Amino acid sequence: MTQQKIICAGFGGQGVMSMGRLIAYTGMEEGLEVSWLPSYGPEMRGGTANCSVIVSDHAIGSPVISGDADAVIAMNLPSLKKFEKELLPGGLLLINESLIEVGAERKDIIELRVGANAIAAELGTTKAANMVMLGAYVAAAGLFKVDSVVSALKTVFGPGKAAYLETNRAALMRGAELATELAAELAAERVR
Repeated sequence: MTQQKIICAGFGGQGVMSMGRLIAYTGMEEGLEVSWLPSYGPEMRGGTANCSVIVSDHAIGSPVISGDADAVIAMNLPSLKKFEKELLPGGLLLINESLIEVGAERKDIIELRVGANAIAAELGTTKAANMVMLGAYVAAAGLFKVDSVVSALKTVFGPGKAAYLETNRAALMRGAELATELAAELAAERVR
């Protein structure tokens, strides 16, 4: 790995900042250079939120991602429309199909559609949808092992959210399993 540039985006309250923080913290734990740049919309509640995360094995010159993202995690339709164009050709686009009914417009990227809210609801809380998406990203990108992210959960969320650790772990694992299945299906389609 030389460098991975990831954009996590959605409505405020969907946990996009937590996804980004977990990616960054896991990178630090793995001995890599990281940057995490949050951005919030002007609305007080229910507005947009996104963060840019860069994980690298060398110094990071700028935390800004502009047209050269390796991955985009879109939790809602406005995020898909805004950030799909930021992906490099061959980049990875993860779409929360529970809230987004359309697919990517581009054909030069890898698209994985994940029913994150539905999977999280099966686990008992839709608040874990971000962890489903994060698990899918981790498995699809191969940046870290899912177990490394689970370890980071304890530190990033702290003892105040220890009661949610098992649900978040289960959500990460389900997302990773789904991404592995989807990637196998995509590979099989390419062979045909």
